[in-house]
Amino acid sequence: AAALSAPLLPTYISQYGLQRHRATTVSWQTSIPLQHRRFSLSTYQLKIRDDDHTPGHESLGREEDDYIDDSEIDELFQHQIPMVGEGDHRIFIVHPDVKWGSRKQYLTTANLMMAEAVGLVNTLHNWSVIDKIILSTKTPEKKMIFGKGNFQTLTERIKRTPGVTAVFVNVERLSPKEFEEAWGVKVFDRYSVVLHIFRCNARTKEAKLQVSLAEIPLLRSRLRNEVANLDQQGGGSRYIMGSGETLMEVQQRVLQERELKICSALQHLRRKRHLLRSQRKNRDFPIISVMGYTNCGKTTLIKALTGDAALQPRDQLFATLDVTVHAGTLPSHMTVLYVDTIGFLSQLPHRLIDSFSATLDDVTHSDLIVHVRDISHPETVNQKENVLNVLRNLQIPDRLLSSIVEVHNKIDLVDSYEPSEPNSLPISALRGQGLEELKIVVEEAIMRSTGKQVLTLPVDLSSSQLSWLYKEATVQEVDVNPDEGSAVVKVIISAAAYGRYRKMFLGS
Repeated sequence: AAALSAPLLPTYISQYGLQRHRATTVSWQTSIPLQHRRFSLSTYQLKIRDDDHTPGHESLGREEDDYIDDSEIDELFQHQIPMVGEGDHRIFIVHPDVKWGSRKQYLTTANLMMAEAVGLVNTLHNWSVIDKIILSTKTPEKKMIFGKGNFQTLTERIKRTPGVTAVFVNVERLSPKEFEEAWGVKVFDRYSVVLHIFRCNARTKEAKLQVSLAEIPLLRSRLRNEVANLDQQGGGSRYIMGSGETLMEVQQRVLQERELKICSALQHLRRKRHLLRSQRKNRDFPIISVMGYTNCGKTTLIKALTGDAALQPRDQLFATLDVTVHAGTLPSHMTVLYVDTIGFLSQLPHRLIDSFSATLDDVTHSDLIVHVRDISHPETVNQKENVLNVLRNLQIPDRLLSSIVEVHNKIDLVDSYEPSEPNSLPISALRGQGLEELKIVVEEAIMRSTGKQVLTLPVDLSSSQLSWLYKEATVQEVDVNPDEGSAVVKVIISAAAYGRYRKMFLGS
């Protein structure tokens, strides 16, 4: 039997900043081999100050103590959950096909859902699909998903497929323990696979924090399974000497403290993002959120509309995890800001979406939403419904939901494209088709949503009126009368800006 020796557990405790526990000797016998006892928390050092643990002091109580610096975020992100996608994987995909009932998908087919699962796996570097199967089930809500006969058939199929290192069961969430015991390999669900894609694509501080927050439920689930295994060996409920807590309680508290610290850091970033939004609003730039199903062409469209060479679209799922803002101009010369957002996917738990709520906050403060659809995709109708359902769940204001501009992208991939829905705009962002028409529609929608108006104003060229209008409004035309030292200016201006103009220059 392997033993957790005396020096190891105090080191483990100190790694979590749990200085209140000063264990000096621990002997914890277990028959679990050391290489299998790899709880995900063990490599992350949460830097909590000593004074945070004095009696009566509540950890995470002050903003300056709550905030995680860059090095802590990187350390958390790099080591929090290394087991999910460690190394290469040759994946056997299992798609449970629900024949009837509330869980049946009516806007898609089992083959299309399997194709999406294959796409998820192929998105990951060094992951490949070695085999796949669609298996019918009448009991998708049951723990083992399949009936006894189908499960036995599936187990035999997996075991006789050479080279399988993991199984991907194409459902939102599952408890992998019994599956892994039956099949002898790692088992993933959609939550864990998508989360690993997020992890691979996270680049900014905010994305890393949001991924780390979304991983907490997986860590809790794994903790319960590992402690259950230890309980079977008689060790899971042992108290850690000097602490008054079992190992389970210590690890649960570590997770809770970590979750609170991540949430606090995200709240700090949320306030910072709110400040940036306020600055954009003060400059009176209309904000357009570009949304859609993952890999529908959002980034390609924004690059085409703005000419931003820094944007590098990638043909893969969830290439964009962060909100980025890009300036463009409309036919009236009005400057607008396009917001590139994370893509959506069907059958994702709300907890995963909730973890990215700080990023999606920007959408609720937009002046307009442009919904981009990959009209060449066989599941385009189902994808549309998924996006709209997510938007409703995000409590997007009705004014935005009712004014969405729907764009049918990738028409160059459709033979003899015919618009199937009224008011939709056919485009090819890659080839530049339909973009001028889109800009006109966007401009009209922005004028309605922001209350901007087109005015013709006489100005005195000896005053600062013209320079003020260039700064605070969109100047479309200037007709100068040099003899009189005046001009007639055509502008697009908001009601608030026009009110300031009247007060400053017209005394009214």
